[in-house]
Amino acid sequence: MSNPETPQPVSIAQIKTEAELFQALAIREVVFIEEQHVPEGIERDAEDAKAYHVLAFQGGHAIGTGRLVMLTEPPPGEKGTWGQIGRMAVLKAHRKARVGAMLLTSLEDEARRRGVNGIMLHSQLYALEFYKKQGYEPMGAIFQEAGIEHLEMRKKL
Repeated sequence: MSNPETPQPVSIAQIKTEAELFQALAIREVVFIEEQHVPEGIERDAEDAKAYHVLAFQGGHAIGTGRLVMLTEPPPGEKGTWGQIGRMAVLKAHRKARVGAMLLTSLEDEARRRGVNGIMLHSQLYALEFYKKQGYEPMGAIFQEAGIEHLEMRKKL
């Protein structure tokens, strides 16, 4: 039995089975499709099949997810190998507990193992400060993605 005074630790693990991928997709469905009204046809894409995915677990339950996709070419004005982090989602009850930062660190660690020079992501505007604290810099102008305002952000590794 868990004690609310002392929450159970959070662990981050690479998704290795189809069942774990379904857990990640279920979290994304709750956060993006149900909460943010992103159309399902946009939320799921061909990148899911080749991306590196992680899950955050607490007390044996999946509570967050994110993915790393290797880009075929660097963003404009950049050189080398770049990755894109995306589909970062944490269930509402677990936000503000540094789960997002743990997911991001895990994905960045994998990007480093793959020898990337930098990471690019599309941040929803409400999350800009979160990514700035993690060393990401805003690039360009605000754009719409799935009907939500975003800003490209980059971090060199």
